[in-house]
Amino acid sequence: MLKSLTRDRLKHLLSRAHGRTIAIAGDAMLDVYLKGDVERISPEAPVPVVRVRERKLALGGAANVAQNVAALGGRAELVAVVGKDDSAKTLREMLKAIGGETRSLVEVARPTTTKTRVLARMQQVVRFDEEDDGDLSKEEIAGVLAAVARAVAGADALVLEDYNKGVLQPAVIRAAIDAANARKIPVVVDPKFRNFFAYKGASVFKPNRRELESALGATMDLEHPETLPSMVERLGVGHVLLTLGERGMMLLDGKGSVLRVPTTAREVYDVVGAGDTVTAYLAAMLASGATVEEAAVIANFAAGVEVGKLGAATVSADEVLEAYDTYQAHAKPGV
Repeated sequence: MLKSLTRDRLKHLLSRAHGRTIAIAGDAMLDVYLKGDVERISPEAPVPVVRVRERKLALGGAANVAQNVAALGGRAELVAVVGKDDSAKTLREMLKAIGGETRSLVEVARPTTTKTRVLARMQQVVRFDEEDDGDLSKEEIAGVLAAVARAVAGADALVLEDYNKGVLQPAVIRAAIDAANARKIPVVVDPKFRNFFAYKGASVFKPNRRELESALGATMDLEHPETLPSMVERLGVGHVLLTLGERGMMLLDGKGSVLRVPTTAREVYDVVGAGDTVTAYLAAMLASGATVEEAAVIANFAAGVEVGKLGAATVSADEVLEAYDTYQAHAKPGV
């Protein structure tokens, strides 16, 4: 853990996040949770009958990053595509409810990505995905590029949040990073396997271990990370923040520096949405003047809080401060 991150410094950075504008470009989703009970098997087929007793809506994907920025007191402008459907209307209304900017939602000829999960006795029975993950048309890309330019022009940081749903094509990625670099604002990338090596110029590149090994075609030896900095140079980014689940995170730069960030989670209840929380906190902290090392440690505290909640959840500044205090109270001398 970063010993130089004092409580006063943490509190200062969290307070500076208020009012910071984070532009988030990527794949937005609407998550639908249908919760109920299973008491019998259907006479029509050997499947359980779920009697739905509760319906919950949540912002997912890039929209969940926006939600976490808002929970921290920042202003989120989401650049994403939506369809001409009820899910798009709902997503817009939910973004407005958290103070998010909706002007950069680009309407296209495809359904709004919607994931419906059916749960019974706290177990997921089935998930329905309504989506079109093909590449956008040239006309639709033009609309996204215009929205990106507008959003970055007023932003303090940029997030590129890829879920392989077709928004972050190479032209969009390049235009977004170039615009952010021209304004000298930080760029945080949460990649997927498509276009993995297209993010040159980003400040922080945040894959998980599976994504990185898949892209590199090799298994990493985390106990001997001396060779990993060469990967940072290959990607052409400032830092790589490798998320490792229960093993925490590892921050790398191209100069050979390796910072291990152990997990701070006291209880792991649900890992859904933890990556979005990390991404949001990284961007907000960098926009607030944190070093990359400080931002990584603070994002790790936020992730430790998020995994103790059900589903994709937000994490407030007060919760991060509380997590920091708890960690310090249990830390061994000299750690």
